[in-house]
Amino acid sequence: MCCLMQSRCLSAFVVLAVLSAVSTSVLAQPTASTVADASTPQQPTVAPSAQPSPEDLGNALMTHQRYQAALEAYKKAPPNERVWNMMGIAYQMMFNQQDAMRCYQASLKLAPRNVHVINNLGTLYDSLKQFRAAERMYGKALKLEPHSALIYKNLGTNLLAQHKYKKGWEAYKTALSIDPLVFERNDSPHAQNTTSSLDRGAMNFYMAKSCARAGHNDQAIDYLRMALNEGFTTPKKIVADNEFASLRGIPAFEQLLAAQSTP
Repeated sequence: MCCLMQSRCLSAFVVLAVLSAVSTSVLAQPTASTVADASTPQQPTVAPSAQPSPEDLGNALMTHQRYQAALEAYKKAPPNERVWNMMGIAYQMMFNQQDAMRCYQASLKLAPRNVHVINNLGTLYDSLKQFRAAERMYGKALKLEPHSALIYKNLGTNLLAQHKYKKGWEAYKTALSIDPLVFERNDSPHAQNTTSSLDRGAMNFYMAKSCARAGHNDQAIDYLRMALNEGFTTPKKIVADNEFASLRGIPAFEQLLAAQSTP
């Protein structure tokens, strides 16, 4: 009885670790859990295995950002679309774009309509500055999952990088309408800002709009400061923009505008 209780406790710990590894903000498919059939006779002489599978172990390691260790675990798991996707995420987080691409493509060969992998592949194309290819991936993903805040957020960043500011802002607003906290979730592959100062300024400006709309005033002011420093906007334009009306009267906001207006 003692051994059985210990095994059940350890199994519960493994399940909790796996659930943590595939949170809703990470576009990685959850692993299937095994449910015992209540009608199956128990075998009191055989204790259930307490060893996590390689896939379970890899998922648990991913929650602690131990990407290299997770990869070693995944390599011992039976290759399926979930494992290939998680390996792609691990490689992408380690900035190994070539192997990340290989893993995502291997996953899509097994499950061509896997929206999680399609989105992740889009973020990888963005990191390679292949913006049109990334935009196509996000469009394909949204046809399969039209209510994903994360995909709309990634699409918005992608469109801003292509200087499609109006469309990018519309995508951001849609993302916010689905999940007001989407801009605070950064624990999954997501489209990255570009290296151009003007592009960074545009993205920070529209991020400021998004945060102001969501009521995150401190973050909005921080993004506005970066947009101003990068020369994308001016205090006069900010004051004239109704999206920032909620910031008026906040000392930090007024100080920012005053400092930028000073010759």
